[in-house]
Amino acid sequence: MLRRTLLQLPFLAYAARAKRAGLKLSVRVEPLFPGLALAAQIEKVAEAGYDGFEFGDWRASDARAINAVKNGLGLECVCIVGNKSVNPKGMGLCDPSEREGFLAEMRASIEAAKRFECSRLVVLSGFKAAHLSRAAQHASIVEGLKRAHELCARAGVTMILEVINTLAAVEPLNPTGNNHADYYLDRTGEAFAIVREVGGEYLRILFDLYHVQIMEGNLIETLRKNIGLIGHFHVGDVPGRHEPGTGEIHYENVFRAIRETGYQGYAAMEYLPVKDAMRTLVETRQLALGR
Repeated sequence: MLRRTLLQLPFLAYAARAKRAGLKLSVRVEPLFPGLALAAQIEKVAEAGYDGFEFGDWRASDARAINAVKNGLGLECVCIVGNKSVNPKGMGLCDPSEREGFLAEMRASIEAAKRFECSRLVVLSGFKAAHLSRAAQHASIVEGLKRAHELCARAGVTMILEVINTLAAVEPLNPTGNNHADYYLDRTGEAFAIVREVGGEYLRILFDLYHVQIMEGNLIETLRKNIGLIGHFHVGDVPGRHEPGTGEIHYENVFRAIRETGYQGYAAMEYLPVKDAMRTLVETRQLALGR
C-alpha cells in the first residue's frame, strides 16, 4: 500500500514540502480521517502535500512500523501527547501531590518521542485542584514544568503547553465527554507568564487558534507579541471546530500574520471537516501558505 501511495503522490505534493523555510504544516490525523489505521492516515497526509502529522495515543502504536511509513513518505512525526489527556488524572500539573506521577509519565513520553523520532510533546495542565488557590496551582505548574524541563533538555525534546477553552458547551472532538470546563490553563496571558517563569528553550506554548478565539479573540495581536514563546499552532474554526472558512476566524489574515512574524514552526490542522477531508486540506494548505 505504501509503494502504491508513493507512486500516486502528485509531484506538487512533494514540491510543496521540499526544503521549504518558514511555516510548516501538519495534520492531527484522528479527526480528519476517522476509522482509518494510523499508517493509512499518514499516507493521506502525504497525499495532501503536508509536511508532518500528529496523533494522540502513542501507546497504541508500533513506532518501527510508523517510522517506516513516515520516512518512506518524507514526513515528520511532529508531536505526540505527553501526559495523556486534558484531564490526566494522577499526572496533572496543578496539584503538587501529582508531581511524581506527572514526571513519571513525562519520562515515558520522552522515551516514546525518541522511538517515534519526534521532538515535541503536548503537555496539558489538567483540571483545577479545587482545594488549592489559583496562586498555589500556578506555582505547582511552574515547579512541575521546571522539573520536566530538565528531563526534556537532556533529550532535546520540547514541551508544548496547551491553552484550552473552558466556555464551549461541547468539545467537538469529544462531544460525548467532558467539555473541559474545569481545565486550568485557559488564558494565554498566564500561559506565556508560565513559560517565562520556567525559562529555557524546551518549553513553549501550543497556541490553539480555536480555543483562544473562544476565550479571548484578538488572535493576531496576541500571536505577534508572543511569537517567540509559541512552539506550535492548532487550526480550527469557531464555532464547531470545522475547517477554516466555515466560521468567524478570518484565517487568511491570521495565516498571513503568522508568516510575517518569521515563525519557523508548525501549524497543525485539527478540525472536523464539513466537506471532503482531502479537499479541505488542499484548500487550507493553499490558504496557509498564501497561494
